[in-house]
Amino acid sequence: QVQLVESGGGLVQPGGSLRLSCTAPGNIFSIARMGWYRQAPGKQREEVAAITSGGNTNYADSVKGRFTISRDNVKSTVYLQMNSLKPEDTAAYYCNARTSILTITNYWGQGTQVTVSS
Repeated sequence: QVQLVESGGGLVQPGGSLRLSCTAPGNIFSIARMGWYRQAPGKQREEVAAITSGGNTNYADSVKGRFTISRDNVKSTVYLQMNSLKPEDTAAYYCNARTSILTITNYWGQGTQVTVSS
């Protein structure tokens, strides 16, 4: 069972910042496209940001300019720096590792709650 371990969620006021972290097994991390997804109550899970093993990044339009995804290949950890948080960013955030050797395989973290409220 591959485990992705997330941390960093919490309660923050609008305009504040949080940083999420996700650590994966090294053999998975080194070849995986790492991503962060979020799911708000009553809504579908959506991809927020992703970074390839080569460092190419992609962001949802709703977070461009506010969120930054990065990866530390030595620590096998991906980060999501979230600035200028808005109430609509409130959701459960999930770490994803996607590998595509012969077949596409997705691994998920357990989720961490981010609540933006005054």
